[in-house]
Amino acid sequence: MSRRVVITGIGLLTGLGEGAAANWDALLAGRSAIARLTGYDPSPLHSQLGAELAGFDPLRFASRKALRMLNRGDQLGLAGATLAVADAGLDTGTELGHRTGLFLGGGKEISRLDDLIANLSAIRAEGGTADLLKLGRTASSVLPPLFFVEGLQPAAVFHVSEKFGIRGPNCFFAGTADSGARAIGRAMRAIRRGEADRAIAGGYDDASGWWSMSKMDGLGVLCTDNDAGSAAFRPFDSQRSGSVLGEGAAILVLEERNTALARGVPCYAELIGFGEGNDCRPAPSPDPQGRGVAAAMRRALDDSRLEPGALSYVAAHGSATWAGDISEARAIRHILGPAQVPVSTVKPQTGHLVGGAGALNVAVAALALRHGAAPATLNLDDPDPGCDLDHIRREPMSARLHHALALARGFEGQATALALTTAH
Repeated sequence: MSRRVVITGIGLLTGLGEGAAANWDALLAGRSAIARLTGYDPSPLHSQLGAELAGFDPLRFASRKALRMLNRGDQLGLAGATLAVADAGLDTGTELGHRTGLFLGGGKEISRLDDLIANLSAIRAEGGTADLLKLGRTASSVLPPLFFVEGLQPAAVFHVSEKFGIRGPNCFFAGTADSGARAIGRAMRAIRRGEADRAIAGGYDDASGWWSMSKMDGLGVLCTDNDAGSAAFRPFDSQRSGSVLGEGAAILVLEERNTALARGVPCYAELIGFGEGNDCRPAPSPDPQGRGVAAAMRRALDDSRLEPGALSYVAAHGSATWAGDISEARAIRHILGPAQVPVSTVKPQTGHLVGGAGALNVAVAALALRHGAAPATLNLDDPDPGCDLDHIRREPMSARLHHALALARGFEGQATALALTTAH
């Protein structure tokens, strides 16, 4: 008999709040965390909006020693994993051991630059150029001792595994929105195949930080309507003009169903399908028909043995770029055919979490199935005729939901879809 995989814990950390319950309440209430950036001066940027975490204290989740090797994104990942483990009711006093896996995704590229920037003045030559010979002689004092260790992309995998004694299969997926969703899909497969009985999986990113903002700002994919505030992010709307980035984490605890039942814990939903695809086009232009998204959806539905008409809800990617939304809508419509399936995205409330965005959609789909409700897409006042979908607008939808699909799309055309059903 095939091993079944359920979600027993959800750790959410977004600008809307901490924990699954707080975020879910905020999503259904229609609150948005998007505002002008305050963590640094955004005035040199074209896009000056973001969804930041207010009052995040990493010392609640890691020791001072550990924090010396964690950048902001890694801190969020560790915090999200801690919240997920607690939500699942797991005993944190003992090692989770060899039958627990760890699969994380994120967009990490670099160590913290604060100390490095402060020290770079020491190698400035006359005329303002960099004296590389001096850097070679003084590198040990210019570069922080743990600069390279801290900069390793999968650093959070080590710190999460160390904190909870996770010794089973593990992997880090580098990328954008697809990475965290892919981590969940691969964790599901590991449990299905008997490689693990439990896994912590999801994504995280400090996408509204100055490093991410400075590199994304000139690509033409971010909203520059800074005066619009929380109304700036408008997926599928005829007046959309780009994404607004946010920081946060969405980490899940997945368990083999019989293992979860033996613990007597409630389950949010069951994961039943996983699929991937790729547009195969140069970034940032998506395939006009969204063939990567369509392939991922088709494969997830085939894996789950669901027909498109059986779906009750689709948690869409919804990047609010002009070409991105139209191509995604075409892909969804192509797969769904005549079926009228409600669709929404929570990005106008949380911001685009980049490495955590796909995992957040999986969490939203699971919560929707659990609570019989789905959040609306904020700021969708005038739907683009080219995005002809059954959008949930203005108010959340309350209904008995049975099956859902969560979508994620990477910056270079990678696409991921996960199918979920109600836990029973």
